[in-house]
Amino acid sequence: MAQSSQTAAGWRQGIWGEILSEFIGTFALIAFGAGVVAVAVVGLTMSGRTPAIFVGAGDWLLITWGWALAVTMAVYVAGGPSGAHLNPAVTLAFAVHGEHPWRKVLPYWGAQLAGAFAGAALVYADYYPAINAWNAAHKIVSRADPGGAGTLGIFATGPGAYFGSNLFGPFIDQVIGTGFLVLFVMAIVDARNMGVQSNLGPLVIGFAVAAIGMSFGVDAGYAINPARDLGPRLFAFFEGWGSNAFPGPYGYWWVPIAGPLVGGAVAPFVYDFFVGATLKARLPGVSSGRQDAL
Repeated sequence: MAQSSQTAAGWRQGIWGEILSEFIGTFALIAFGAGVVAVAVVGLTMSGRTPAIFVGAGDWLLITWGWALAVTMAVYVAGGPSGAHLNPAVTLAFAVHGEHPWRKVLPYWGAQLAGAFAGAALVYADYYPAINAWNAAHKIVSRADPGGAGTLGIFATGPGAYFGSNLFGPFIDQVIGTGFLVLFVMAIVDARNMGVQSNLGPLVIGFAVAAIGMSFGVDAGYAINPARDLGPRLFAFFEGWGSNAFPGPYGYWWVPIAGPLVGGAVAPFVYDFFVGATLKARLPGVSSGRQDAL
């Protein structure tokens, strides 16, 4: 029995413990993030509980703050074992910056994608009656029909209608949004900077996500996370949304993958040039703490 306990403890101390943490953290992120979108898109409308405040800008504020709280809770869940990346762009950012082993990048990405897929499945299991009711009310026979894109938005992002077939604008939007996300994360967790306590870090990161959503959210739905979009998009594809999910409008599916990865890879160097190098010069020998946290 003692030997078995030691074996289990050793297994948990390695990368598998981190992978489990990334899975459950991303699962929670999507369950609550996509869940709040489901509330805004079909839940309030079809339940008959639509107060006047939840129209137009009210819906957007519900979604942005819902995602912010989803990120906060997810980081609290997974922060200890893995650092709660919960986002392939964040994992890539720390890897290119030398603060995360490259050998762990693909395992983290796999856990994040699987967690996002599972989170989307949970949201669907809870809200599929509302989705079906919404489709019936709008005379949508099949989710794969053009009108089915209305409920796809619960799971996956898409470009603003004003872009038309131009995907360069949404791509740049995703580079910008994710760049800011990683910039904020690096600043928040940098022990040499403003000294945000570790137990407050997830909350402040949630505020950062709210700020991004309210400032750079409408161009492309601010996925700012490849797993957040790809995992639920895959689930939606298998559940009948068809070409609305893949390839998406004008072949959009790659934008919330490539844009965040580019933004995530560039942002650490932007942070270092404008902030990190100054902190290093003023506080020689003091660690940023990021490697310790990861």
